Amino acid sequence: MNVKPNAIAESSVASPSAVAADVPAARLLVWSIRRELWENWSIYVAPLAVAGLVLFGFLIRLIGFPARMRALSALDVAHQRDAIQGPNIMVAGLLMVTGMLVGAFYSLDALYGERKDRSTLFWKSLPVSDVVTVASKASIPIFLLQLLVAAIIVVTQTIMLMASSAVLLGSGQSASTVSTHVPWVQMSLMMFYHLIVLHGLWHAPFYAWLLMVSSWARRTPFLWAVLPAIAIGMVEKVAFNTRYFGDMLIYQLTGGSGIGASRDMAPLDMLGHFEPGRELGTPGLWIGLAVTALFLFVATRLRRQRGPI
Repeated sequence: MNVKPNAIAESSVASPSAVAADVPAARLLVWSIRRELWENWSIYVAPLAVAGLVLFGFLIRLIGFPARMRALSALDVAHQRDAIQGPNIMVAGLLMVTGMLVGAFYSLDALYGERKDRSTLFWKSLPVSDVVTVASKASIPIFLLQLLVAAIIVVTQTIMLMASSAVLLGSGQSASTVSTHVPWVQMSLMMFYHLIVLHGLWHAPFYAWLLMVSSWARRTPFLWAVLPAIAIGMVEKVAFNTRYFGDMLIYQLTGGSGIGASRDMAPLDMLGHFEPGRELGTPGLWIGLAVTALFLFVATRLRRQRGPI
């Protein structure tokens, strides 16, 4: 029997689709996420840099810490708690804002960047579907970045607590003065809950929108992401003298009324007022997740059709 050499060569080389069929989708997703983390160092470098700067400033502030603690002893418990918890609230707020900025800029560049540097040709040649690729990119700002920021906040606050306690002990004061006003376990639980629910799930439509724009825009994706929202708000205001669209964006950005009290992150003992069943059952959250799925679907289709810029 005669077999053509071309036929032998073609049969010996598996197509990308055949290879993808042999590899579980979960493994491909994990591999793609690891690739995103490897290529985008800012995801973890930026929060770590901010945490390092905050710790440096806090260590300098500890120089006069014992004297300030003696002065606080003359105040009531509420003022003592607010003064002691202030640095913890500040570091949490700074790192949360950093996480939001990192997630936004990452989403804007996630698909646009690989089209601009033409690396999309290489990535599309791999046995990884567009669905897995977009899902891996969406999981970075929605889930992994929030877990990373929460962990960095908890570690930073723990170092701050240990350093302040050590300074008090060195000055002859009791370290319990700080620990009683800084409930470490409650802070940690609240941090993870706040970041996953608000900054992750509630903000998911914004990240998905940025990914969709990133997969479509040929230049200046930031303008294409921002200008439509501004235009819709202006047209609504001029035509109907209302601002429902802007209120809707603010509602989604702030997490609705269900967890609105937790947005300020003060006082830290508000963890006891959280009601996950009510907050996770808010219609606005699930509507936002449905919009997220729609944006990601469009982003997947666009990645399949769009070539290098």
